[in-house]
Amino acid sequence: MKKIFRRFLLIAILAGLVLGVAVLAVNAVMVNTTRDAIVDGETAGTFGADCILVLGAGVRNDGSPSDMLRDRIDTGMSLYLSDAAPKLLMSGDHGREGYDEVNVMRDRALAAGAESADVFMDHAGFSTYDSLYRARDVFGVKRVIIVTQSYHLPRALYIARSLGLEAVGVSADLYTYFGQAGRDIREMAARTKDMLYCWFKPTPTYLGEAIPISGNGEATLG
Repeated sequence: MKKIFRRFLLIAILAGLVLGVAVLAVNAVMVNTTRDAIVDGETAGTFGADCILVLGAGVRNDGSPSDMLRDRIDTGMSLYLSDAAPKLLMSGDHGREGYDEVNVMRDRALAAGAESADVFMDHAGFSTYDSLYRARDVFGVKRVIIVTQSYHLPRALYIARSLGLEAVGVSADLYTYFGQAGRDIREMAARTKDMLYCWFKPTPTYLGEAIPISGNGEATLG
């Protein structure tokens, strides 16, 4: 029994080491292959993007955006107001009653001076992969500026490129966020998962009819 236990223990250790090396390798690939696409606002303004894609994040119980979401919206608005792209695509979770990221994002953008027709909402942006897949297939986006925090940008840019999108990313790190160490650890696992998604390209949770980003964002109200 002791020999069997030792054998299984050795196998478990070796499997853990292989998995750990694989996760580190995936993370290195995503970070290193997207580094050149992370730019500042001025550079993003010369990219000729169809839209600025602002990725969703948490909303508080009182309906206000979390700190990270607030900074993503404000960064996206800064780019929009500087004419980096003509449209905003707010992509987040609006998949259940009582929780709505995208209307919170839209409302803050309108309050900051965005034109209503220029603000599109993707109500089914349940994941980074879903948001980018739907940006391409539902909204007809080909060139995109992605706005999110810096730890999230390599994965978002890697997914975009794997889906055939031309993309640059702008960091929304306006402050230091509590709990970032935990997010960094979770991001390593998420990168590994999404690399598999990029290989197999499953269909997102929802697709639906086309809503061209060149049209009127009020078509996405709801």
